[in-house]
Amino acid sequence: MNEIILEASERLKQKGRFREIGFIPGVLYGDNVAGATSIKFEATALKKVIANQGMSAKIWIKYNDNKKYGFIKEVQQHPISKSIIHIDVQIVSKEHEIKMQIPINYNGDDNLKHRQLQLQIYKPEVAVLGKMALMPDTIELDVADMNLGDTITVNDLKLDKLLKVNEVEDAIYATIVHLKNQSVEVVEETEAE
Repeated sequence: MNEIILEASERLKQKGRFREIGFIPGVLYGDNVAGATSIKFEATALKKVIANQGMSAKIWIKYNDNKKYGFIKEVQQHPISKSIIHIDVQIVSKEHEIKMQIPINYNGDDNLKHRQLQLQIYKPEVAVLGKMALMPDTIELDVADMNLGDTITVNDLKLDKLLKVNEVEDAIYATIVHLKNQSVEVVEETEAE
């Protein structure tokens, strides 16, 4: 895994002003951080990290000439534009026990379409408890050879045995269903006599 470094700088008390010049406000907290620290991130760099690594990315934060390891705990978005308006980053050691939302990537759904099937996703991520060092960035699942009625449950996620899923044991994450065809009504026009 590549080391992802995101630079943070001190947030001034001028509420909202730095958003105008390309920054997104945030809070840094956790191990070896004295209280919650108000910071800001360069918007372009932050958006790139989230686009490539997801909203629970494991990252290094460079702040005040120090580099600390952590993960994105929460991303707040504007309700209409979906633009990022705030971010929380939790600093932890790699041996620290944490709870983290891990995104699930369902691969191979093109093969399902050829067989008139589709994947119906109920949960795009899973809550996992365990050491930070063992947390995967994503969970990759191949659904290409699944059949009608097959379901994806905790047992299909193939996580490290030292990680625990923090959800109901029989929770269903996705199901294979019939492909719903989009029927198009054709209206024939007849000339009036």
